[in-house]
Amino acid sequence: MRAVQVERTGGPEVLTVVDLPTPDPGPGQVLVDVVAAGVNYIDTYRRSGVYPLALPAVLGSEGAGHVAALGPGVEGFAPGQAVAWKEAPGSYAEQVLVPAGELVPVPDGVELPTAAAVLLQGLTAHYLATDTYPVTAGTWALVHAGAGGVGLLLTQLLKLKGAHVLATVSTPAKAELARAAGADDVVDYAQASARARELTGGRGVDVVYDSVGKDTFEDSLTALRPRGLMALFGGSSGQVPPFDVQRLNALGSLFLTRPTLASYTQTREELLSRTDELFGWIAAGRLDVRVGGTYPLPDVRRAHEDLQGRRTTGKLLLLP
Repeated sequence: MRAVQVERTGGPEVLTVVDLPTPDPGPGQVLVDVVAAGVNYIDTYRRSGVYPLALPAVLGSEGAGHVAALGPGVEGFAPGQAVAWKEAPGSYAEQVLVPAGELVPVPDGVELPTAAAVLLQGLTAHYLATDTYPVTAGTWALVHAGAGGVGLLLTQLLKLKGAHVLATVSTPAKAELARAAGADDVVDYAQASARARELTGGRGVDVVYDSVGKDTFEDSLTALRPRGLMALFGGSSGQVPPFDVQRLNALGSLFLTRPTLASYTQTREELLSRTDELFGWIAAGRLDVRVGGTYPLPDVRRAHEDLQGRRTTGKLLLLP
């Protein structure tokens, strides 16, 4: 089978398509024929060494496909069944071994590329809007990178809950996408804090969702109302440097959290509950999943270059 392997850390140039033996599923594992693999920013962290991997390694963690074979002790799945997953190392490949506990059934009415495009980013948007900050009607939220994969999904979920959304983008074309997702107002990153104050009568927004990190961190804090919450869930511009927590006091007893998806899908019941709700909204036409680009496996370097160059909107997919 073909797979994208990393033998040393570095830029997109270290990504190489190689031929590897088809793996056999062990106890608790399922072998899946991959239809589409999600390309996520965390993949660039793993490729570059920000998140260390044991090398050589096949990159990728998310995807969707059909069950090819079941390992010993696996129940609840059948060969040919449509499935998706958010975390299975080695998903940039034609076939991948997935822990059975990570697999979720993909229902009729949801296409497999859509499932691959929504799972990690959709689950992230879901926990951010429902648990990290329990959004209700009238909540004011600032969503950075509003035309990105999480941003477009998060904006839609916030609007489903009756929230008001201020989104940041970098180009007029991305602004149109953010508005189409339901954003009430869209501005350039540099204008976010001032515009947040204008829209809320000087009070500040209730919650900031920040996946950009270093470049937006200070403005995100100053956009918040007293006792507001900032969810820093990514760092596309770089990691935030060491931070003096007294800033939270000075700006109005703010809350700051660095959430991860693993903490919000700790049980299989929680994973299935979130995915069932996402797939239900998609099947009902209430949640639009934008695929911003599809790349054949040999073009994986270009996919990473486009993602890190902020030349993309929505989700990127590799098609083995």
